[in-house]
Amino acid sequence: MAAERTLWGRASSANVQKALWALDELGLDFEHILVGGAHGGLDTPEYLALNPNGRVPTLREAGLVLWESHAILRYLAARYGQQSLWRADPVERAIVDQWTDWTATTFQPAWLTLFWQKVRTPAALHDAKAIAESHARTISALRILDSTLIDRDYVAGDALSYADIAAGVALYRWFTMDIDRPAMPAVENWYRRLQLRPGFCKAVMVSYAELVGRLAY
Repeated sequence: MAAERTLWGRASSANVQKALWALDELGLDFEHILVGGAHGGLDTPEYLALNPNGRVPTLREAGLVLWESHAILRYLAARYGQQSLWRADPVERAIVDQWTDWTATTFQPAWLTLFWQKVRTPAALHDAKAIAESHARTISALRILDSTLIDRDYVAGDALSYADIAAGVALYRWFTMDIDRPAMPAVENWYRRLQLRPGFCKAVMVSYAELVGRLAY
């Protein structure tokens, strides 16, 4: 029930979107408390008692309080996604974890830096060199995904996993930002497949207008 599961975080946060998408995929009820950005609340004693980092997302379920978006993804998938997002076979799960961790170490730092430089930073403060470098790193990471997705429908195989959620939240921003995008047919097809999933549309394909030109948010 909603009262038994609570998620904190602003809907425009990519990391919060991962949790929102996973909860929808798994058909789980929850209460969503908006914090961060215009909502504030990250520096209150009550929130810091839940998440000492003062960041989002934070998930509370029964006696568990969990932060870090990929930890939340793995927990939800392991507990509720045995027939969907989770992989019981250790070999299959290793591939899912490989791509989830690659997203954290390689892909997300690249595309979020580009988003920060191109969208979050006021135009008068744009650093052309930093934008070009982060754009190049993002393209390099996407080319790895493109070559992987040539012979499979999803990042870790033929069915959606939490690795797709971790990496896939980037796609809406990538395809709507005012940037040059080289053709990557496999990534484009993956994006089209994700758009068929209600959770992706509801959680990820949302306006980020409130973030434009906002460094402190």
